[in-house]
Amino acid sequence: MHTPRRASASPLFTPHKADRRTARATRDRLAAARAQAQHANRPARRRAEHGPDPELVPTYPATGRPGPASARGGRLDLPEHRMTTAVAAGAYPFLAEGGLGARGIYVGQDVHSEAAFCYDPFQLYGQLEGFTNPNAVIAGVIGMGKSALAKSLALRAVAFGYKIYVPCDPKAEWTVLSQALGGQTIALGPGLPGRLNPLDAPTKPAGITARDWSAEVRKRRLLLLGSLARTVLARDLLPMEHTALDVALDDAVTQATAAHVPPLLGDVAAVLASPARLDAASGEPAGRLGQAAEDLAHALRRLVHGDLAGLFDAPSTVSFDPSAPMLTIDLSRLGSAGDDTGLVLAMTCASAWMEAALADPAGGRRWVIYDEAWRVMRHLALLERMQSQWKLSRGLGIANVMIIHRLSDLLSAGDAGSRGRALAEGLLSDCSTRIIYRQEADQLTASGALLGLTGVETQAVSALTKGRGLWKIAGRSFISQHLLHPVERDLFDTDSRMGMNPTE
Repeated sequence: MHTPRRASASPLFTPHKADRRTARATRDRLAAARAQAQHANRPARRRAEHGPDPELVPTYPATGRPGPASARGGRLDLPEHRMTTAVAAGAYPFLAEGGLGARGIYVGQDVHSEAAFCYDPFQLYGQLEGFTNPNAVIAGVIGMGKSALAKSLALRAVAFGYKIYVPCDPKAEWTVLSQALGGQTIALGPGLPGRLNPLDAPTKPAGITARDWSAEVRKRRLLLLGSLARTVLARDLLPMEHTALDVALDDAVTQATAAHVPPLLGDVAAVLASPARLDAASGEPAGRLGQAAEDLAHALRRLVHGDLAGLFDAPSTVSFDPSAPMLTIDLSRLGSAGDDTGLVLAMTCASAWMEAALADPAGGRRWVIYDEAWRVMRHLALLERMQSQWKLSRGLGIANVMIIHRLSDLLSAGDAGSRGRALAEGLLSDCSTRIIYRQEADQLTASGALLGLTGVETQAVSALTKGRGLWKIAGRSFISQHLLHPVERDLFDTDSRMGMNPTE
């Protein structure tokens, strides 16, 4: 028969003159003995089912952890721990990017940090490591808001004192914005009174001698004539064709200077079309240079008697206003039949005319926006002019912005290894800012390869909604939601016809 055991505890004798430590230890032993006695008196089964394991004791007392790491009084003194930023990013994966700062043009909201997102290439240059140029490219499918972003940046940049130039507006979408800002719009096309002479000499900057400036103007005119000829001929010029252009230009300029009028493209075309005059001006044996320039003469004839007749072979009917906040050239009347050659020729001439203002070192900081740039990627001559503009952006204080639908449009400039492909990819390389709106699923691989996107970034691009884009700036990534003011929304509406009532 099992006899239950009973345990009891009684106070221990403590000497009257014992110190505090001895008295405290005695009381603790008494408390432990009482707890042991109470536990021993309980039935074994009940103790196993309900009571805590007597072997388990708390790590710290009920009053909390002792020492400087107890966080008492709101102070926490933990030991120092060092780690790399790569380790920190893995240990704290939900920290958001700090952004580019509050200086610059307000764009919208950073999706991850929910902070204001601002951007200004002129402010970032020299301040952000790896930001080597102010150029930018904007790519996105139709209807995602890339044009609205470009127009919003242009509109808000004017408030910062920047000037806006649009050398080619193929759909006349920038005219409303230019008018709203009090800018200048030049419309060119059949039946319109606007005329531009691309051979106009720009104003001589201060500090340059007349002789040096004359040589610079001649070089620019030759570059323009060569670009026009290569665009029409769809090939590079032969050595004697280069010579013919030099001779024809010099002869036309000499005749125009004697008559106190600016030289025209028609004057150069007339010299090329006259073998006797060309040979006489060059001093070559009769018929040699004139015969070599036959194809060249027919190429420039399109600008005088073809579909571009009267647009660029007459004195300019407008003058450049450097104080205007915005200048756009409306070319919506050209290239609507599916042939982009006329549009490219017009854009080349308009760009040459506009460079007179861009070359002025006192012109301030400016934005040059190339809308619908995908239409000109197949034309080598214009790509060369754009590359020159990209390379000189820092020296001229220009932020070039190229707007395309897909990044694969850059690949349409030519086959792999061709000069056209190299120029197009060079434009992308010279853009420290890449703004990617949603891309189609079949374009994600090409886009990721061209931009070096990570798997997370590529997945993010495929899921972007309207107005939301991935910003790649000097190796840093942001997803920003572009926010429009109601007035901007009305100015930038390019879908008004899609929502128009048929009875209206």
